[in-house]
Amino acid sequence: MVDNGNPPGLVDVLQIWATREPRLRVLSGHGNVGFGAACNLGALQASGEFLLLVNPDGVLPPDGLARFLAHAATRRAPFLIGPCVLDGEGREQSGSRQMELTPLSAIGGRLGLGLILPAARYNLAGSPLPAGLKPVAGTSGSCMFMRRADFWAIGGFDEGYFLYVEDVDLCLRFRRNGGDVLFAPDIAFRHLGGTSDAPRIVVERHKARGFRRYFATHFPATTWPVRMLLEAAISAQFAWRGLRAWLHTRR
Repeated sequence: MVDNGNPPGLVDVLQIWATREPRLRVLSGHGNVGFGAACNLGALQASGEFLLLVNPDGVLPPDGLARFLAHAATRRAPFLIGPCVLDGEGREQSGSRQMELTPLSAIGGRLGLGLILPAARYNLAGSPLPAGLKPVAGTSGSCMFMRRADFWAIGGFDEGYFLYVEDVDLCLRFRRNGGDVLFAPDIAFRHLGGTSDAPRIVVERHKARGFRRYFATHFPATTWPVRMLLEAAISAQFAWRGLRAWLHTRR
């Protein structure tokens, strides 16, 4: 378990857990190094064949690991499997399964063009669930299952992302290096949220930076008019969500 800058009192509780459970090791003392970097720290300590990355605000069903392993037995490596990610009310969360995030899908998504232009659609959450494992472009970083060797074959998470978009980046690099990203509808993972006390405006700032890094890294040849539209979409989203967060705190 990676302690990513929790308050001292909570760290003490984690250490007590570790003394009672010999299989638990708490990695602490590095502060908040960002989501991807923290996942890499944990993965560096792993020694098994597989990695299962789980957010602290996530609940895996009792048979979840067994189902991941059963799916793994039917696939040729490299593969990355994500579950059906649900919110606290049982609704599929945005990002649970995704089409490729491109400049077109980013702009089209902001303009609501996904219903008429399939290439302009990014989020697949809410559409009918497939009958079994389904190839997708991306899945949520809140819960990911893969072989440890495949994770490190692409260098793990890009630590240049502090929070948000690092999972989109990982899935894209995974596929570009010959891997399959798969969605498992039979594994219902509850992602409850609410484990961070960071101000919402700070979260949105990291999200905007993540999107800029992603497009600059993976789509450097984008023409300047499209780059301008992308920047406008990212800035507008940051401004709108930042305003909502400010109004919420004022209330």
